[in-house]
Amino acid sequence: MSKKNHDIKNERPAPEAAGDVKAETKAAVTEPDKTETAQAKAPEQEAKAEKPEKAAKPEPEKKPAEPTELEKALKAQAQEHDQYLRLAAEYDNFRKRSQREKDAIYQNAVADTAKKLLPVYDNLERALKNDTTDEAFKKGVEMTMTELLKIMEGLGIKPFGAAGESFDPEKHNAVMHIDDEALAENTIAEVFQSGFTLGEKVIRFAMVKVAN
Repeated sequence: MSKKNHDIKNERPAPEAAGDVKAETKAAVTEPDKTETAQAKAPEQEAKAEKPEKAAKPEPEKKPAEPTELEKALKAQAQEHDQYLRLAAEYDNFRKRSQREKDAIYQNAVADTAKKLLPVYDNLERALKNDTTDEAFKKGVEMTMTELLKIMEGLGIKPFGAAGESFDPEKHNAVMHIDDEALAENTIAEVFQSGFTLGEKVIRFAMVKVAN
């Protein structure tokens, strides 16, 4: 009996071993479930990580405020004022251009008239240079020359060219040259035909003799 009892006592821990086997089995069954759950969640997490962040929506542009009636009226007034200034400037340019054209026409007409009167002046000048004993004739020629010069001066026509003046190629036409120590260089020694100007325009050059 004692031997059997001793064997039975030695065999009592067996149930604990069986419990360990059950625990290990349960753990083995539980661990695959956890692994499967983790594997199932992994794609979702990857998908979340790969999903790009939504771009920030741009703020809507603010529409400019509609101009008020006063602003519209001021803008229209400014445009009309600008058009008025442009029109006034164009008219002023037209007026000045027309006036210049009229002046040019008048000057040309006077110059053409004066050129036809110049031969009369030349004849009277030659008559006065000739000696005569007829005082009445000489007086009449002098009065005629004086009246002609007065008319020409009223038209803006003036004679030029006199002995002793300096030679000006813009006004004088040198037809002869002489060597005269008594006269300075480029000095007019004699005038053969008087020149005339209309304002600043030379309508006839003076024919002169110039000292070298």
